[in-house]
Amino acid sequence: MYSKIQITGILEVVTGMHIGGSSAFSAIGAVDAQVIKDIRTNRPMIPGSSLKGKMRTLLAKRYNEIIQANPNNDDERITRVFGSAKKDDKGKVKPSKILISDMFVVNEDEIRNRGIQNLTEVKFENSINRATAVANPRQIERAVKGLQFGVDIIYEVEAGKEGEIEEDIEVIAEAMRMLQYDYLGGSGSRGYGKVKFYNLKADNVIGDVDENIKKQINELLSEI
Repeated sequence: MYSKIQITGILEVVTGMHIGGSSAFSAIGAVDAQVIKDIRTNRPMIPGSSLKGKMRTLLAKRYNEIIQANPNNDDERITRVFGSAKKDDKGKVKPSKILISDMFVVNEDEIRNRGIQNLTEVKFENSINRATAVANPRQIERAVKGLQFGVDIIYEVEAGKEGEIEEDIEVIAEAMRMLQYDYLGGSGSRGYGKVKFYNLKADNVIGDVDENIKKQINELLSEI
């Protein structure tokens, strides 16, 4: 039976995170690299594409036997969940089974109650030419430590393929688990973008899913 499972939870920023926004115009003295923000609220946000792309990249390192220049050639466990534009023998492509929504701040009041007035910070950095010792200062905007974003992932269950649910959710859970030991956004090697997932849970929002399967996938998510 065709159905959809929704995975919800919290992604918390453990170290300042930079996911870049537009730098089409930058006034004199302005921050060199701004974070992407919700245009309606001016609060930092995480595009769903950023999380999805990072998850797939980590899974490619985990499951691919060799580095694949083309993601369409990723391991079958990855393409089954994330999709592939490569056509099969019937001339069909593999659509992605998951939809990851943009993520928005859910604990602004808590942050402000701690005495933190801004949801972003500006980190000053220098790159120094070793030959000339000339410094090149720059200002990087980051989402502050402690910000929490609401996670919303929809997993589509194809009719007749209910037997793939647990393995697919395990792939998603593995990507999330790996991300907690990596980084999201830019400058991860300099300490940016460490994140942590909390309170992950799954429930069917369209159609029916066997209660035992739901129990098992929720156990998988609880172990992240």
